[in-house]
Amino acid sequence: MQPYVIPFHQLGIADIPEVGGKNASLGEMISSLSSSGVHVPGGFATTAQAYRDFLANDGLDKRIEDALSTLNVEDVTALAEAGRKIRGWIVEAPLPERLEEEIRAHYVQLAAEGEGSFAVRSSATAEDLPDASFAGQQETFLNIHGIENILHAIREVFASLYNDRAISYRVHKDFTHADVALSAGVQRMVRSDLGASGVMFTLDTESGFRDAVFITSSWGLGEMVVQGAVNPDEFYVHKPQLAAGFPAVIRRALGSKQQRMVFDEQRSAGRSCRIEPVPAADQARFSLTDADVLQLARYAVSIEQHYGRPMDIEWGKDGLDGKLYILQARPETVKSNEASSGGTEKHRLHQRGTVLVEGRAIGQKIGSGRVRIVESTAEMDKVQAGDVLVTDMTDPNWEPVMKKASAIVTNRGGRTCHAAIIARELGIPAIVGCGHATTALQDGEIVTASCAEGDTGYVYHGKLNFDVVVHDEAELPAIPVKLMLNVGNPTLAFEFAQLPSVGVGLARLEFIINNLIGIHPKAVLEHGKLPGKLHEAVMQRSAGYANPEEFYVEKITEGVATLAAAFWPKKVIVRMSDFKSNEYRKLIGGEIYEPMEENPMIGFRGAGRYVAANFSDCFELECRAMKRVREKLGYINVELMIPFVRTVNEAQEVVATLERNGLKRGENGLRLIMMCEIPSNALLAEEFLQHFDGYSIGSNDLTQLTLGLDRDSSLVADRFDERDPAVKVLLKMAITTCNRLDKYVGICGQGPSDHFDFAEWLVEAGIQTMSLNPDTVIDTWRRLAEKEIAKP
Repeated sequence: MQPYVIPFHQLGIADIPEVGGKNASLGEMISSLSSSGVHVPGGFATTAQAYRDFLANDGLDKRIEDALSTLNVEDVTALAEAGRKIRGWIVEAPLPERLEEEIRAHYVQLAAEGEGSFAVRSSATAEDLPDASFAGQQETFLNIHGIENILHAIREVFASLYNDRAISYRVHKDFTHADVALSAGVQRMVRSDLGASGVMFTLDTESGFRDAVFITSSWGLGEMVVQGAVNPDEFYVHKPQLAAGFPAVIRRALGSKQQRMVFDEQRSAGRSCRIEPVPAADQARFSLTDADVLQLARYAVSIEQHYGRPMDIEWGKDGLDGKLYILQARPETVKSNEASSGGTEKHRLHQRGTVLVEGRAIGQKIGSGRVRIVESTAEMDKVQAGDVLVTDMTDPNWEPVMKKASAIVTNRGGRTCHAAIIARELGIPAIVGCGHATTALQDGEIVTASCAEGDTGYVYHGKLNFDVVVHDEAELPAIPVKLMLNVGNPTLAFEFAQLPSVGVGLARLEFIINNLIGIHPKAVLEHGKLPGKLHEAVMQRSAGYANPEEFYVEKITEGVATLAAAFWPKKVIVRMSDFKSNEYRKLIGGEIYEPMEENPMIGFRGAGRYVAANFSDCFELECRAMKRVREKLGYINVELMIPFVRTVNEAQEVVATLERNGLKRGENGLRLIMMCEIPSNALLAEEFLQHFDGYSIGSNDLTQLTLGLDRDSSLVADRFDERDPAVKVLLKMAITTCNRLDKYVGICGQGPSDHFDFAEWLVEAGIQTMSLNPDTVIDTWRRLAEKEIAKP
C-alpha cells in the first residue's frame, strides 16, 4: 500500500505525478543542493492519490464533475458561483481515516525537531510544469500551529484547486479538471516576519536576458510581494561577474515597502498573520544588504544549474538566525517559452502625450482603451474586451477578467507579483505600483499604457499611435563595417543587448544623471549647506544610500554597470557627462549653481567644464563611478569618451585630470576616446590623437559648427545636413588620420541612422564602426549587406 504522506527529504523531481511540481522541487533541492549550502526548510507532502481517494468519498468527485460539465468559464458570475459551491463541499468533507493518521504521525515527527509554526501550501500535479504556470492559483496558509489547524488548512488547500482562476486556467490550457490533483505541503516556517522575503528569477523577467538574476525583496512575509500588496526593493546581479568573484550587484531600486505581513500572536482559527505599517525609517532603507543579495544570487545560479533551465524562486530571510532560505522553486514559463518560439515582437510608440500616472512596466508592450476602474471582483463585469483595467491590486481570482483587458494598471505591486506574472502569461502590458492610479485616472477616459520605454511604464492621455514589429531571428549576412548601438537608458540595455552589434558606441551619462539621479552634482557635494526645501528634496531622492554623494556615485556606477553587463564582454564606450548649463539648471539645485548663458551649446560644457576650478570636484564624482565600474565590478569592457574638446591644451588637461582620479590611459587596458565634433578636432587630428586612442565622430555638432547654424532653430533646420560637402571634407580628414595612425574611428551621431546613403559614404571613407539608434540597426545592417560597398 503506497503511503499517503511522504517527507520532503524522500522526494525528488521524479515524484511530480504524486506530489506536484512545488513539493517535488522542495524535496529535490533538499536532497541535491543542501551540500552546496542551499538552505530549504523541511516538511512533508500529501500525495495525489490521497487527494483522489478523499474526493472519491461519498461521490464528491462525481458531484464536482457534474457541476463543471456545463459551466461556461467566460460567464464570470456563473464561474464564481460554481467555484464557491465546490469549495464548500470540499472543506466540509472529512479526510479519509488513514490519511489523517499519517498526517498526524508525520506532524509529530516534525514537531519533535523543535517548536515552531508551519506553512500549508498547495502543489498541483500539473502545476509549475515547463509549459504552464499555476503560480498562486491555490491557497497558502501561514503561521499555522497545532495539528487540528493543520488538518483544517489541508482541506482548505484541497478546496483551492477549484478557485475561480484555477478552473478558468485549466479550461484555457486544455487540462481536464479530473486529471489535475493536489498535494498539500506542510513546511516549517522561516521567521521572515522578523526579516525580509521576496521572489527572484534567474533571468530578467521583461527582456528574457539570461545573464542576470533579478531579486525582489520587502520586509516581513513574502505573501505581500507575491500578492502585489507592496512595491518591493529590486536588485540585479550579473551572473558572469558573480562567477568571477566580483560583487556583481549592478542595479538597485528602492521600493516603498509601506506594509508588511507578520505573525499575529493573538491567533485564532488557525489564521495567524496580520498586516502592519512599516516604520518610515525602514521604508527608506533597502531590506537586503549587498552580501545577502549576492548570496541569494549564488543560490539562484545553483538551482538554475541543477534544473538546467530558468527558474522562479521564493526565498525568506530568518530574522532570528539571519540565514537565507529557499521556500519554493519552479520553472519560469513565460520568457523561456518565448525564447524557443523564434522571432521577437517589439512595440514602438510613435508619439508621446500627457503622462497621467507611471509605475513599473511589465511586458514591453503597449495597449490602449477606455479606463475601467474596478474596486473588487464583484465589479468585474464592468470590464469589456479592450478596456484598460485599473484597480488597487489584483489577486489570482481576477484572471478571468484580466484577459479581457488591453492593459492593466494597479496602485500596488512589483514586477514579481501575481498580477505581473499573469499579465506576462496573457501577453498584456501591465503598469504596477503606480500609487494613485485609481484616483488619478477617470473612469471611461481613453488612455494608452506604454511598457515599451524601459523599467518605467507610462499611462498617457488619449489613444496614441504605435506599431508592432516582428524581428525574425535569421542569421544576418556579413557586412564591411562593424555596427554598434547608441544607448542612453540603462533599463533598456538587456533588451538592446539582444540586437546584433559589436557593443555600445555611445553610452550617454545624461539619462542616468537626469532620470536616475535628478540632482545637480554641486548640490550633492554641498547638501549640508542647501536651504530647507532643497536639502529635503536631495535627501529624499538619495534615500537608501549612505549620503547624497554616495547616491550620486553609486547611481552612475549602477547605470554604467548595467550597460557593461548587458553587452559583456563587448566594448561599451561611455561618454562622460555632456550637459549644457541650461540642462544642468533643470536638476535639483541647478538654478543655484549654473550660469544663464546666451548660447549654452557653445558655452560651458564638455572637457572645458571638467577642468574648470568650479566644476572639477563634480567631475571627480563621475571618475569615482567609472573607477568602481572597471576595478571593483571588473567591467574592463568599459572605455571612456570625452566630449567637446576645443584645444590640444584642453585635451592634455583632461587626460591629466582623469589620471589624477585613478583613470590612467592604458592602465588595465583603459582606452580613452575623444569626440570629434568641432572642426578643430578634424583639422588638428594628429595632435589631438597623441592624447587619445581614437575618435568617435559626433556628426550633429560637427555639422552645426561647420555650417554655422543652430540645429535647434526651426528657422534654419531645413539646411542642417551631415552630407554637406564641407562636413564630408572634415569627416574624411578625421577618418583618414585615424586609420593612418592605427587609431580607432567610429561615428555615433544621428546621421547614419537617418540617412542610408550617408552610411554608405562612411563605409567607403573607411569608418571602422557606426553606432546607430537601436530601432535602425537591423534595417541598416540588411541594406548594407545588399550593397556592394568598396572599402578604401
